[in-house]
Amino acid sequence: MTAPVPVPAPALLTSSLEAGPDRASAAWLHDALRRLAADPGALAVLFPAAGRACGHRRLPEPPPGAEGWTAADAARALLLLAVPAADGQRLAEAEACYRYGDAAERVAVLRALPLLGVGDGAVGLVEDALRTHDTRLLAAAVGPYARRHLDQALWRDAVLKCLFTGVPLSAVADLHERADRELRVMLTALVREREAAGRPAPPEALALLTPADVASHRPVTLRGKE
Repeated sequence: MTAPVPVPAPALLTSSLEAGPDRASAAWLHDALRRLAADPGALAVLFPAAGRACGHRRLPEPPPGAEGWTAADAARALLLLAVPAADGQRLAEAEACYRYGDAAERVAVLRALPLLGVGDGAVGLVEDALRTHDTRLLAAAVGPYARRHLDQALWRDAVLKCLFTGVPLSAVADLHERADRELRVMLTALVREREAAGRPAPPEALALLTPADVASHRPVTLRGKE
């Protein structure tokens, strides 16, 4: 059994921004946090502005759990963390940033969810992302937050959706730990379906199966194509 996918520590996200080649990003974030503390309503302007101010380059020294994050992702996560959690305020702001944001802003919200301490309140955002065919959103939606809060049936569908859309299963947090017999049955059906159509089976699906899984195949209705 592998170790659970870690959640990036906020202090390490800040350090990663400060260690980047563009120190202006850290300076912008410091000023943005000061503005947000004085005016909570400023998040509506600051959250999208982080893309222009910090850029979309990958973090040069990402902390554990933030591999593949951009500087803007880190800044946006830290902005959301600065919103008070009391009375659902942080969750409401995260929902607003997702609903009104572009794809990059939505990805940032999804990546930040496990840091925000909102419990299962943001499952609806994950479900919305899983209904899309945007592979960026799908990959961000199946991270540590989904591992903790998405119910097993929806999580299985999310794994299948990744396979159907070409999202690497490496994006699925703790895939092997959460994979169950029903998922393997569904994957076996997918493999059989592909083979019957003369199409190659996804190697990542095969990697999750054993000869016993294939031998014990029973028909199931595949979901996740829509």
